[in-house]
Amino acid sequence: MGRSTQLFLLLLLFIQCLVIALTANGATNEDYLLLLSLKDELKNTPDWKGADPCDNWVGIVCTNSRVTSIIFTSMNLTGKLSSEIGQFSELQTLNLIGCSFSGSIPDTIGNLQRLTILSLTNNSFSGSIPASIGHLSELYWLDLAENQLDGPIPVSNGNTPGLDMLLHAKHFHLDHNKLSGNILSKLFSSKMVLKHVLLNSNNLIGNIPDTLGLVQTLEVMFLSNNNLTGPIPNLTGMNFLNYVDMSNNSFDVSEIPQWFSPTLESLTTLMMENTRLRGQVPVSLFNLANLQTVILRNNQLNGTIDVGTTYSNQLQLIDLQNNSIVSFVETARGYNKTLILMDNPFCQNNYKIYCMVPQSKGNSTYSTLPNNCVPKDCNFGQVSSPNCKCAYPYTGTLVFRAPSFSDLGNSSYYIHLQESLMNYSQSQKLPVDSVSLSNPIKDSSENLEISLQVFPSGQDQESKESKNPLSIGIIIGAAAGGTVLLLLVLVAGVYAFRQKRRAERASDQLNPFARWDPNSGSGGVPQLKGARCFSFEELKKYTNKFSEANFIGSGGYGKVYLGTLPTGKLIAIKRAQTESMQGGIEFKTEIELLSRVHHKNLVSLIGFCFDQGEEMLVYEYVPNGTLKDSLSGKSGISLDWMRRLKLALGAARGLAYLHELANPPIIHRDIKSTNILLDEHLNAKVSDFGLSKPMGDDNKGHISTQVKGTMGYMDPEYYMSQQLTEKSDVYSFGVLMLELITARMPIERGKYIVRVVQMAMDKTKVLYNLQEILDPAIGLQTSLKGLEKFVDLVMRCVEESGANRPAMGDVVKEIENIMQLAGLNPNTESTSTSASYEEVSKGSSGHPYSNEGFEYSGIFPISKIDPH
Repeated sequence: MGRSTQLFLLLLLFIQCLVIALTANGATNEDYLLLLSLKDELKNTPDWKGADPCDNWVGIVCTNSRVTSIIFTSMNLTGKLSSEIGQFSELQTLNLIGCSFSGSIPDTIGNLQRLTILSLTNNSFSGSIPASIGHLSELYWLDLAENQLDGPIPVSNGNTPGLDMLLHAKHFHLDHNKLSGNILSKLFSSKMVLKHVLLNSNNLIGNIPDTLGLVQTLEVMFLSNNNLTGPIPNLTGMNFLNYVDMSNNSFDVSEIPQWFSPTLESLTTLMMENTRLRGQVPVSLFNLANLQTVILRNNQLNGTIDVGTTYSNQLQLIDLQNNSIVSFVETARGYNKTLILMDNPFCQNNYKIYCMVPQSKGNSTYSTLPNNCVPKDCNFGQVSSPNCKCAYPYTGTLVFRAPSFSDLGNSSYYIHLQESLMNYSQSQKLPVDSVSLSNPIKDSSENLEISLQVFPSGQDQESKESKNPLSIGIIIGAAAGGTVLLLLVLVAGVYAFRQKRRAERASDQLNPFARWDPNSGSGGVPQLKGARCFSFEELKKYTNKFSEANFIGSGGYGKVYLGTLPTGKLIAIKRAQTESMQGGIEFKTEIELLSRVHHKNLVSLIGFCFDQGEEMLVYEYVPNGTLKDSLSGKSGISLDWMRRLKLALGAARGLAYLHELANPPIIHRDIKSTNILLDEHLNAKVSDFGLSKPMGDDNKGHISTQVKGTMGYMDPEYYMSQQLTEKSDVYSFGVLMLELITARMPIERGKYIVRVVQMAMDKTKVLYNLQEILDPAIGLQTSLKGLEKFVDLVMRCVEESGANRPAMGDVVKEIENIMQLAGLNPNTESTSTSASYEEVSKGSSGHPYSNEGFEYSGIFPISKIDPH
């Protein structure tokens, strides 16, 4: 046997011994096989490698060679949860939040006797809640919210377990499901230590049991949006209760409960909208020291509202809309926060500020400040951390249910949270340099969302060491010491090369533009047609450093700024806030799609910015606002019948281009009056392609996709089937046409405009008997030639079945025919400016990106992209 062969066998023996040593400290074979069985039931699973789950398997945490945590948060796993999950005897945490699991929750989950956290939120689990969960005596956190679970909430009965047995649990999150039946009194008892009970947005019926008042530890109670009846429960003595929401139930008509008084000393938020309350609101309610929000709208409250002189300094909002209140006592101290008394008798002849809904001020802004240092100008894709170090941060969104405060601009909450996160990282010895919080908002469910950036430590140091020639020399010198060491160095080199390739692939995922030289003229990424790549510094210069003077609007995507190119051309820059950012691949895909769209009736994408951790889209600036602005009178632009026909034709031509001439064809998916902009000549331009979907060769006839769009405009067939076609846009356009002639929102005071018109129509009468519904500004005293044919076309567009609706190309031809009937040439371009149609009142806003416009429409592309 030669010497080289001996050395090679010695190396193999060394490696084998090393593997044995590692395996001895790894997961048991039983847990390994169980994980493989779990993986077989799923799709989109992590790329688990190696025979030891405890050795860096994504989502798996071990203690003493046993799997103790399975955490698959937001991994987009699909499939069913295997019944073998119940065999992980040492499992303490099961977290599947934000995946796409379906099917039932297996009954075997009740075998996990060590389980303390069970979080299955935001999946598609169906069936009933397993009663076996009652066996989990150590469970602290039960979160089954935002699924499709049905049936009653299980309670124990004889040998059958139930949730009432969870005496150590502090969180019951069962909201946003399809749970039904009564809330049985046995569910709650004085032995419980519950803090959160979230049962809102289900189909629960009957009384709220009196036993709920026995849970004296309760802090948050969400029972809204059910079918609950009977008396309002007595909450007297619940001294820790800070958030109560019983809105939208059918309780017995009752006077204001006695517990509307200083007995609830911790109360910050009281929401009892549409609960059949009556009587006079006691002044003592507003004296609660911690009270911040009171929402009692849509009830039968009457008498006088007196906030008093000793109301809480934290009280931010009192909403008493749509009651029977007849007077308001104005005290010397005066209440200077938000009070809404609109739709009360008091406001019939009163025009004070609290007799209207105040304009939204948008979300409060907050961003972590630098730690006594000067932020750095970082390389492409990197971000300056609070410690002023350039790094690639891990980003995400923190979601807090039922926050106990209403003032999102109060920085003390976030500073405390930031300190807590850092203290936890240090206690766990995690490689975290710093964390940054920004952009707190409340979603439609009143959850608090905060953008999070986690900056890893040691990136700069590792970068320097990798370039240190001395380190390289030491490695080479050591390698020359012997054959075995040389082999080890070669193995290390191969490993390092693979790690580098992996890092490059990860970098390409984060920044698909990194290898693209915009000046090279090459066909690299992205595949752009007429759109330009701007640097962050360029856009910073064009917007005067994103100054407040250039700020022209905001929404779910972020903020919009007016910019001026060196040529003098005006541009609108949509700057994404952190939580609205897509991945680099998705952002690249979107701008490639938008860059292909070129038509005079479509808003043009001029370029984009993907630089210094920013995602921005640069559009042409359209000066005369949205169609919604003009129809509502906000812009001061008056639209007669002829002008409305031209606007309908322009929007239809833009949409027909997307369906029939774009390559690939595009379904807009969010046609509405706030997405139709008016240029300087009042020509229509379709905007906001944030929800748009391309129809590729693989999409024959339809796309199966998650439902997106705006209620009122949305095609009911698409909503029910989740199958998107071009005819879904046709339906939305039909609703838009009705809005054009009525100036009414699609859904107004609970009435749907399509249904309103269908009920009022009488084809045997002049103008189909629609005079009472038509917008008076359309010019009812003049001839409305072609209006009946226009309405006929609308009714075809909003047919229940998409197969019965016309194609957009046919819609264009019919509108052209109607214009000819009305004496207009459909092929003549408008040369009139908006000045010809303006009746501008002082203070009106004429640009399409005003706060009010965005609040109504929510039009920010990236935040609504459906990547699937």
